[in-house]
Amino acid sequence: MIAIIFIPIVLVIFAFLFSAIKIVSPYQRGILERLGKYKGTAEPGLHILIPFIDSIKFVDMREQVVDVPPQEVITADNVVVSVDAVVFYEPTDPQRLVYNIANFVLAITKLAQTNLRNLIGDLSLDNALTSRDSINTQLRHVLDEATDKWGVRVVRVEIQRIDPPIDVMNAMHEQMKAERTRRATVTEAEGFRESEITRAEGDKQATILHAEGRRQQQILAAEGSAQAVRTEAEAERFRLEQVATGRGEAIRQEFKGIHDGAPDNELLAVKYLEMLSALGDGKATKLIVPTDFAGILGAVSGIAEAMRGGGTDLEELPPAPTADRPPAPAPPQ
Repeated sequence: MIAIIFIPIVLVIFAFLFSAIKIVSPYQRGILERLGKYKGTAEPGLHILIPFIDSIKFVDMREQVVDVPPQEVITADNVVVSVDAVVFYEPTDPQRLVYNIANFVLAITKLAQTNLRNLIGDLSLDNALTSRDSINTQLRHVLDEATDKWGVRVVRVEIQRIDPPIDVMNAMHEQMKAERTRRATVTEAEGFRESEITRAEGDKQATILHAEGRRQQQILAAEGSAQAVRTEAEAERFRLEQVATGRGEAIRQEFKGIHDGAPDNELLAVKYLEMLSALGDGKATKLIVPTDFAGILGAVSGIAEAMRGGGTDLEELPPAPTADRPPAPAPPQ
């Protein structure tokens, strides 16, 4: 009987202690209320409450994520696209988060959808697809200002997808394919042009080098030919000088021998005849005749008569004409 009475009393005491002792985790804050009136914010740790009088509401202070459902949005160029996003936020004031907004998740979802329609509606499809960072920044700024009175700070906003209609996507794919084909064609043409320019420059350089080589070859050949002609002329000049020297020396020796032999006029006349004979044997068409040729012929005729007479002395022959002595008159026939 005592056990039956003692057990309920223990249960009541245990329930009383359980409702009086509350533990706030490090990532939480507690909103204390006494008889329905705000009393204060409980920090992490152990807190003793008055059972059935005090109550506590826990607020998670960690960063939270809200998924914004996809919605249809019309762009500035009248293209209907499907857009969805995610919002990252963290509570800064648990009191305002509890008392200033009844359903924060629903509120921030509707607020994000409305502002997405406004932002993307001012952009064309191409700008909307390429300006996600700008859209994220503007949307975060708008949501942060709107949720400040709710005790929440919007950390960041990310656009997950912007999906155009199927026909627009196909057209974009065809456009992208055509653009890539154009780029490939342009790149191939530029490569071909560069290769042709390089090949032409190589041919030009080779032609210049070949022409330079031929010019150098001709210069060297001309210099070699000129050197050969110069050497040959030098050799010919040396030969002629030697021949002339030899002839001069021979004539000098000949005349010296004649001078040493004390020649008379008859010998000189004979030498004249030999000279005339040598002139007559030449191939020249012109003959040079001395001015006293008549006197020479008279002396030669006297010599011939003396030789035919057989007894005429050479002393009796008329002297050979000279420059200061006219020739002797011929005997009458």
